[in-house]
Amino acid sequence: MHVKILGSAAGGAFPQWNCACRNCASLRGGTFKGTARTQTQVAVSEDGRSWFLLGASPDLRAQIEATPQLHPRDGVRRSPIAGVVLTNADIDHVLGLLLLRELQPLCVYATASIRRILQEDNSMFAMLNRVADQVQWADIVPRESFSLDSVRGIVSGLTCEPVPLDTRYSAYVSKERAAQLVAGEALLGLIIEAPSGKRMAFMPAVPKIDDDLLKCLDSTDLVLFDGTFWSDDELIQVQGGGHTARQMGHIPLSSPRGSLQQLAGLKRPRKIFLHINNTNPILDSSSTQYREALAAGWQIAEDGWQIDL
Repeated sequence: MHVKILGSAAGGAFPQWNCACRNCASLRGGTFKGTARTQTQVAVSEDGRSWFLLGASPDLRAQIEATPQLHPRDGVRRSPIAGVVLTNADIDHVLGLLLLRELQPLCVYATASIRRILQEDNSMFAMLNRVADQVQWADIVPRESFSLDSVRGIVSGLTCEPVPLDTRYSAYVSKERAAQLVAGEALLGLIIEAPSGKRMAFMPAVPKIDDDLLKCLDSTDLVLFDGTFWSDDELIQVQGGGHTARQMGHIPLSSPRGSLQQLAGLKRPRKIFLHINNTNPILDSSSTQYREALAAGWQIAEDGWQIDL
């Protein structure tokens, strides 16, 4: 299985367009010990020819252009992108779908609740079905594995298990609409398995870690995990107010109940943080936080990485 990390930042990317925090300002000033990053986007493939996107970021077009494996081939308009798996309805996870509206046959996998939000509540997503056989929508159910196949009849060989992680829907979803949806379909992590038995976990937003999740992660060979915030009060420290990491649905890396501590027992998988907020000090390779994460056995994702399992 081939895993491409096309983007590794949280929503807003790094540097964020309206932010002058220490990280963003020093990157723009040329003094930062680290690299710019686009918003989190991952692609997977078994054969290196047909690719499936995990989410669809707002930076997707630029990410495709930066990745030769995703360029059109075998015809004037024949992209190797065969499908998209959605794990939530967040803007930075679904907006890229609208960039795939040029009559490309695709299969989009999503829970019935996420489909209702996109198809019934937002008319813009009708652009994905202007003509017959443009986008085929496939319902997925938490904890029920399914095959990643394309509308062109390509069988990828990859299977996907959706793992429910939270019951809260995106902030733009009204309370009235959320009450009509299935709570367990709000936020998913994904376990992707290759025919070889190699497994990867894609979990860019994790509000809490329990024994079931630990067992799940320990069964994989690669973990791409929520690296959004270093501390629970990170945004409050930077901007003088706002929500904590946990209030926003992200477990922070630090503290006794943070992900570094709770995932310290994972020995089998290669562990990589992604979905890193622009304020997170692990973006700075000269920081003590960066060195602490590396010492704990983690890597900090950068755009363009490829992992072959």
